[in-house]
Order: sequence, then structure tokens, then C-alpha cells
Amino acid sequence: MIGKKRENNGNHVSGGTLEAFSPVEAAKAEVASVLADLRSSKGGLSHAEANHRLSEYGLNEIASEKKVGWPVRLFSNFKDPLSLLLLALGVLSWFTGETKTTGMIIFMLLMSVLLRFVQETRADASAEKLKAMVRTVASVLRGGIAKDEPLKNLVPGDVVHLAAGDMVPADVRLIESNDLFVNQATLTGEAMPAEKHAAALPNAKGVVFEFQNLCFMGSNVESGTAVGVVVATGKRTQLGKLAKSLEGARVLTSFDKGVGRFTWLMIRMIAVMTPVVFLINGFRTGDWLGAFLFALAVAVGLAPEMLPMIVTVNLSRGAYDMSQKKVIVKRLNSIQNFGAMDVLCTDKTGTLTEGRVVLIRHLDIEGKENEKILDFAYLNSYYQTGLKNLLDVAVLKHETEVTRSFSQNYKKVDEIPFDFIRRRMSVVVEDPAGKHLLICKGAVEEVVSKCTHVLIGGKAVTIDQYHHSHKDELADKMNREGFRIVAVAFRHEPLAKKAYSVADEKGMTLMGFLAFLDPPKPSAGQALAELAEYGIRVKVLTGDSGLVAQKICGDLGLKVGRVLSGEEIEGMGDAQLEKVVEEATILSKLEPHHKERVIRALQANGHAVGFLGDGINDAPALKAADVGISVDTAADIAKESSDIILLEKSLTVLKDGVREGRKVFGNIVKYIKMGASSNFGNMFSVVGGSLFLPFLPMLPIQVIANNVLYDFSQITIPTDTVDEEYIKRPRKWDIGMIEKFIFVLGPISSLFDFATYFAMLYLFGAWTNPELFHTGWFVESLVTQTLIIHVIRTNKIPFIQSRASWPITLSTFLVVAFGAWLPFSPLAPMLGFTGLPPLYWAVLILFVVVYFGITQWVKWWFVRRYQWE
Repeated sequence: MIGKKRENNGNHVSGGTLEAFSPVEAAKAEVASVLADLRSSKGGLSHAEANHRLSEYGLNEIASEKKVGWPVRLFSNFKDPLSLLLLALGVLSWFTGETKTTGMIIFMLLMSVLLRFVQETRADASAEKLKAMVRTVASVLRGGIAKDEPLKNLVPGDVVHLAAGDMVPADVRLIESNDLFVNQATLTGEAMPAEKHAAALPNAKGVVFEFQNLCFMGSNVESGTAVGVVVATGKRTQLGKLAKSLEGARVLTSFDKGVGRFTWLMIRMIAVMTPVVFLINGFRTGDWLGAFLFALAVAVGLAPEMLPMIVTVNLSRGAYDMSQKKVIVKRLNSIQNFGAMDVLCTDKTGTLTEGRVVLIRHLDIEGKENEKILDFAYLNSYYQTGLKNLLDVAVLKHETEVTRSFSQNYKKVDEIPFDFIRRRMSVVVEDPAGKHLLICKGAVEEVVSKCTHVLIGGKAVTIDQYHHSHKDELADKMNREGFRIVAVAFRHEPLAKKAYSVADEKGMTLMGFLAFLDPPKPSAGQALAELAEYGIRVKVLTGDSGLVAQKICGDLGLKVGRVLSGEEIEGMGDAQLEKVVEEATILSKLEPHHKERVIRALQANGHAVGFLGDGINDAPALKAADVGISVDTAADIAKESSDIILLEKSLTVLKDGVREGRKVFGNIVKYIKMGASSNFGNMFSVVGGSLFLPFLPMLPIQVIANNVLYDFSQITIPTDTVDEEYIKRPRKWDIGMIEKFIFVLGPISSLFDFATYFAMLYLFGAWTNPELFHTGWFVESLVTQTLIIHVIRTNKIPFIQSRASWPITLSTFLVVAFGAWLPFSPLAPMLGFTGLPPLYWAVLILFVVVYFGITQWVKWWFVRRYQWE
């Protein structure tokens, strides 16, 4: 039984709630059985029963993701570990009376949070868009009378009428149908309309959207009429299941995880270094409050408080640059994922192909082009009065002076409409001599079965087994090449009459075949080659057959590995799929949950996965991917589920976006490498200095000022150029490598800090002059860590092989100049500075030159040793 009755113990009794239908059960059952199980009839439900079921099942609405108000969204931006750390340090600074430090920290924190909030105020409205799609009415039989009823009031058991142009209001099992074709493109991604009929399918299995006696919410009727009974509403529909998969928060992407891991790395460093500095200075000086304030300043100096702002500004700048290349960024964090992407999963239609059906060939049974076949097919499509499908449109687009003149010499007499049983349609025309000509076009086997002759060399000969074999061989060959084949036949009517019927489709002569194809996009082949150059493997996820996809991929030069079907995926566990998916290039006949599983399997294998899709069926995969990519012409739910929206469905546009994404990632990593290694080196120097100096190595306000000036020099990083070699490869977060980089290059700056200690103490006699020591180390620390940006930002030789953007060059030299001016400025007393002797500047220049050389050499060694660019 499909729908059953609940018993008093919670099982099935009369008057209780119906069980939900499964699509397979509904497809297999006969109409009478379906109606009986639903306790309905061809006259529909009574008003009372419909109202009762509405209270039982609820409204026929799609589940929606709970909307988050702006206060909650704003507050959520404060919840990342770095923001919480900075907030805590700001509070501690305030309690200890360090209001200037507090102000600096809170200002940076607020600026970062507000920037992120403004950029991400658009909430994810996927389910809301789904609701908007179905806010209309349906023609429903209630009490045997047809009436327009709001879609939200439909219940299982309702009988609905469908006609051309209608949106299917729920999941429906057909009772009656007449030439029904349904467009399921938003559910399956395929442009070809699907034919539907009411007959039971006792052996139904496989992809539910291919069941011919079921129509699904979210599709629409292209032609014909039908009557059906509702078997599922709201969240129980196939569309509802898709929407439900979109509820809840997104999973963290590789970008989110990378920033989080780096943040916790810095927090661990702070947790170790700060107590050490506090205890060392407390025991050495006995001034525990001063030691605490200094340790607090060290914590602030080590914390990359500008990271949220630098990341957000980088992403915002990247979003602007990408918009100039027809790529709209909907979710900022996805930009880095765009650059990290090493596997792109894409649909076929409209991406690799032009997204339209084109008549490519018109061949006779010998495989030769024959214009007469096109002429007759043109007459058939031109004179048929039903809603023309995509194949008819493709035929009519082949209109020429010859076909136009040819058709004008004929007059229509009658037509025999298409139906799903015959799978063909015919028109009857009168030729210039007044004789009637029947022209038939349709599925190969159905047309050939009514033919007794075949046209060979312009002559009609009796069909024999040789012709059948030749026909089958040609049709199979074209099918393997991805063509959709339609046969064309004709018959000269011996007696002219006014009306014709199916019985007249007999004794015809087979002319040949029409071969249709959604042709490869001219630019796709080059784009695929360019994506390969950028280290991106492309996998085709399609609802179409594997043969068609293989043909398209072959034409575009995409090497095809294994072809994996949705049915095969269904029988695999996650571990097996993770292994097999690496070998597969084409994944065909997929349902929405198959696409999502493929995405997650690739992610489990360590890939950063992008998914390009534009249909409702793509929404779960778009959300699961590291970066979901859609187009501005996509279904609303697809656009709302995506991170990136392309203004043109083109792999070339996609490639340009990938370049920008890698630039953004490169500039963010520059900040992390420079800031973290520099700060770590400084704090290492602080610990070393605290062990033997009779005073604090630097005053708390000086530590903060040094950090703020250094951060100011890096604000211009988003404007920097990125080496072409860097852009050529996918870039992912590697926190282990960042740790190595920090621990290798950080101590180099400490070596020159210790050299400065030695110079200040023994060359300039600062043992008894703490102000001179503080000033000398402040200037040296600021100058070296600011200028070293030019070395760390590239793997090449700075200023010679790779030059920074002019804003970075300007900001770094301005900060250096400002730092050199501070000891002689009116701000010096407030910051605890004093003037520096002339010899100091000569020593400083020497230190900078040597520091540059050693850092460049170590950087080269590090890149070669760890193969990290």
C-alpha cells in the first residue's frame, strides 16, 4: 500500500493521517490504487476533508531557513577568536588605566567588524526565494467542481488540472494526460522537455525525475494537458527536500578554517610569551604593576589586531576588481576559496555547451547529407499547430530561401498531433499538383515501424534486414556522438480527404534522420585548457547521459577518465565514492543529493572544490562547495545559495575570477607572513632583553606605537601586485608551513635586535640611559620590520625582479621617515624618546643592508627546502 490508515495505537486506522508516498511507489501503482490509498477520487476531495488534511499536513510551503536579524548578525562578527582576544585585551587595558592603548585596540576592532557587517548584510534567502516561486493558484477539483485554490492550501489527495504554462503545484501522480511535456530544467538542469503520461511504471527505478507518470513541484507545463492527484506537498516534495538541505548555517570553508587556525596559533604564542615576559620582568625589577602593563603591551604587539581589517579590505578590494571582470562576489570569504579551488565541478548545459538545441545534420540512411530531408522536416514543423518544442524551433531556424519557397508551394490539410504512445506527429499538406502528402517526424523506432520503404539514391526501395541493420548502425553511431536523433518519413496519399488519423500513418517511406545537438561553446575548449594551466581539474556533473557528455568533452579536448552514473553512486558508500570520484571526469544521470555527495567526497580528499550550477537541483551542491558559483540568469535559489555570481556563464570569466582570487589570497598571506614573523621576532627580542637588561626593553606605549605604525604601513597591501608564478597554482592555507616560516625568519630580526642592544649599550653607553636605549631599539625595530616587507612579499629579488605597488612603497617609506622623525618631534616626550647621535644612523643603515641580504638568502633556502612559494 502506498498511503495507509493509522490505527488507534498509532498505526493505521480509518480517518487518520496518511503515510507519505515515495516517488517509486507512486510511479509503480495503478491510478485506481493511488486514488484508493489516498482516499480520494477523480472528483477530488470534499471541502471538509481538504480542510481536515490541511490541518494535518500543514501548508503546501517549502521549508525556509530562519532569518537572522541585523543585531544578531552584527554580534556574530564579534565572536571570532581574534576579535574576542582583542576585546579582552582592550578591557584589561581600560582597567589598568591605559586608555590610549584601549582606544587603539577598540577602534581597530570596531572598524574591522563594521566593515565585515556592511559587506555581508544580505542574508541567505534561499528558501524565501523558493516560496516566491510558488505563490500562485492551481486549478483544483473540490467536491467535483473545479476552482482556483492558492497553492499553499493544496493537500495530498487533491485532484489538479494542468495546462500549458502552468507551474506544477506539488508532486503529482498523473491520472490522465494529453500530449503532456514538462520543463524540468530548474530541477534537472536539462533543457529538453520531458514527456509525461499516466500509465503505471511497475519496474520504476533510478532517477525519480525520469518517472514519466510523476510531475514535480518547481517544474512547469510546456505543452499538453493533464489531470493528476497530489501525492506530496510542502517539505515532503522533492523540491521541499532540496530546500530543507539548505537550512542551517553554512559549513566553514577552507578560508574560515585557515584564518581560525592562524588566529589560534597566535593565541597560543601569546598565552606562552605573555606570562614569561610578565614573570621575568616582575622578578628582575620588583615592579609587578609595570611588568603587568609591559606584558599586556607585549600581548597586544603579538596579536595581529589588524588581521580582520586587512582581510576584509583585501576581500573588498578583490570583490571590486572581480566585478570589473563580470564576477560578482556575494560572500566575501569565498574570494580566497575561489583562488584555492583545484577542482571545478560544473554542469554541461550552457557552460561547456551553448545551452540551446541546434539541428546539426540531416542524413539519409547511408549517412549522406540530404537537403530534401530538411525540406520535409521544415514543412512538418512549420505547419504543426501545437506548442512547438525545442526540436521544432531548431528545424525552423534552418529556414532558407529554398525552404521558404518550398513551404509556400504547399497548403496544410490536416495534422495528427504528437502523443507519448506513438512518439511521433504528422502533418498532411497539399502539393502544387493538388495531391496530399503526409510527412511524419518522431522517435526513430516508432517512425520506422510504420515504414515499408526507404529512400535510397532518390528511389524508394522495400526495407529489408540490411536496411534495418544499416539504420541501427547509423543511429547508434550518432547517439554515441551525443546527438538526439529524429526520423523523417512520408507517404503520398492515394485519395485526397479532409481529415486524417493515426490509422493513416502506415506504409510510409523512410527519408532519413535529423541529428540535434546542444553544441560545444566555442570558447569552452580554450577556457578548459587555461583552467588546466592554473592547476584546476574540471569534472562534469550532469543529469544528461554519459555518452552525450563524453562527446562534448572530447570535442573540447577535455581528457575523459571514468564515467560514473548516479545509479552507481547510489550503491556506493562514502569511502568507496571518495576513491572512485578521483578517477571520474564525467558524472552522469545525477540527482541533487548525488551532486552534494560528490562535492563532499572531493573535499574529504583534501580538494578545494568549486561548483558551477544554475538550477534548483544545484542548490545543495552550491552550498556544500567551498565556493558556490552561479550566473545572473540562474534560478533564484541557485543564486541565493551561491557565493559567486557570474554575469556571463563562461569558463573564461571564471578563469579571470580565479586569478583575482589568488591575488587576494597572496596579499592576505603576505600580511600574515610579514606581521607574524616580525611580531614573533620582536617578542623573542623582548624576552631576551628582559633577561639581562636592568630596565624594560621598551615602554608599553612604545610597543603599542611601534605596532600601530607597522600596521599602518601594511594597510596598502590590498593594492599590491602578485607575481605571475604565484597565480599559476591553487593556493591553500597551510598553517604548518606558516609556523615554520615564522620560526625561521622571526629569529633573524631578533639577531639584529640583539645587535642593536649591543650597539646601544656598548657603543652609545645606554646602560644608564634607558630613554636612549628605548629610542634606538624602537627606530631600528620599526625601520627593519617595515622595509623587510619588500623582501617577504615576493620570492624574487625585491626592487629588481619584483616591485611592490606604489602605495606600498609610499606607505613603507613614509612610516620609516615618520619613525626617524619621532625622536626629534614634539611627540618625543610623551612617548619617552630622546635624540639619537649621528653615528647611530650609519650603524642603522649597515644593519638594514645586512638584514636584507641575510633574509633574502634564508627566504630562498626556505622556498627550496620546503617547496613553498
